[in-house]
Amino acid sequence: MQAFEALESNVRFYSRSLPAVFSRARGSVMETEDGREVVDFLSGAGALNYGHNNSEIKAVVTEYLRSDAVVHGLDMATPAKREFMETFSSVILRERGLQYRFQFTGPTGANSVEAALKLARKATGRQNVISFTHGFHGLSLGAIAATSKRAFRTASGMSLSGVTFMPYDGYLEPAVDTADYMGKLLMDESSGIDRPAAILVETVQGEGGINVARKEWLQSIQAIAKNVGALFIVDDIQMGCGRTGEFFSFEFAGLSPDIVVLSKSLSGYGLPLSMLLLKERYDAWRPGEHTGTFRGNNLALVAATAAINIYWRSRSFSQEVQRMGEIMRLRLEAIASEYGNRFAVRGRGMALGFDCQMAEIAEATTRKAFEKGLIIERCGPVGQVVKFLPALTIDFETLDRGLQVFEDSLAETLKTLRSW
Repeated sequence: MQAFEALESNVRFYSRSLPAVFSRARGSVMETEDGREVVDFLSGAGALNYGHNNSEIKAVVTEYLRSDAVVHGLDMATPAKREFMETFSSVILRERGLQYRFQFTGPTGANSVEAALKLARKATGRQNVISFTHGFHGLSLGAIAATSKRAFRTASGMSLSGVTFMPYDGYLEPAVDTADYMGKLLMDESSGIDRPAAILVETVQGEGGINVARKEWLQSIQAIAKNVGALFIVDDIQMGCGRTGEFFSFEFAGLSPDIVVLSKSLSGYGLPLSMLLLKERYDAWRPGEHTGTFRGNNLALVAATAAINIYWRSRSFSQEVQRMGEIMRLRLEAIASEYGNRFAVRGRGMALGFDCQMAEIAEATTRKAFEKGLIIERCGPVGQVVKFLPALTIDFETLDRGLQVFEDSLAETLKTLRSW
């Protein structure tokens, strides 16, 4: 690790919490340079829903490279882009009764959030955006303004404006309907809150601690957006592409967002790809008004098309994700019950959080887990939640192996903590 410490910026993060040099990876297992195998429950922070080096997708990508087809083409028309849009439209959108235009943004999720907010402000002529407590939408200046965590906001080094934060579902007492609270504020001409251009929401907050919004709450938020003339934007960067069981995380609530933000696992292979799905009436751009060099990378589009064809042409994959998610949930709840339910388990599909209540417990447990052969990440306001994002394609044996490592690591941690 000496070369990384000597040459790479202090901003590096994962190489600190996972102190190893990773040289190979396949499926849900990574291998270090010294030959140690580690089960991966991080999945590229949600960018590898179909696992590392998925063999079926890799075959399509490799063949495309061999053919000398266009890899980089700005936003030019290519067969790869056409096939992706037609496939996504027929297999994903039409089957769900949805109709959107595609806007390919820069390669990161933050790029697509920036584009969504910029477009909402242009389409409505308003400036304010509603975001939510514990929300995370990226770390570029526009996206970080809509991100709640103080540590991230402070690092911007400047005043962040144009966003009003509202309490997410369950943020206040259980009896408090935060959607009703928000609706009253936005409809009140003397609340002091400007009418918003957009309401930006995650149906499950990943970085915020795997906080799950109820169907009724999300439906109310969508209705409020319509009532106040704001665009309803769902950030599905981490929770989309099957993570919660269905392709879109909002399907269970029957929502029809004005804009959907997608990235991370969209390409299916860890290749950078981000886009907006936007309703035609809000496509207010003039040609070239929002641009970027790496929009719609053709290699990523080819991989994305392959992922859709392989996994989403039937309901069986979605059903399997939900089945494996339930196995995970039951196992984690059983672990929590061993300690008198002092811990909480929450999530949807294969995005689950184990709330340790104390950051000290979560930090020590994830550190021990890595020593024992498991990669897991922490999230939540102070890092007190252990986040489980295994590949959606993980086999039962590898899943069980990783969960056993977590259980053993938690037990060892609790034995050593005086405060426990």
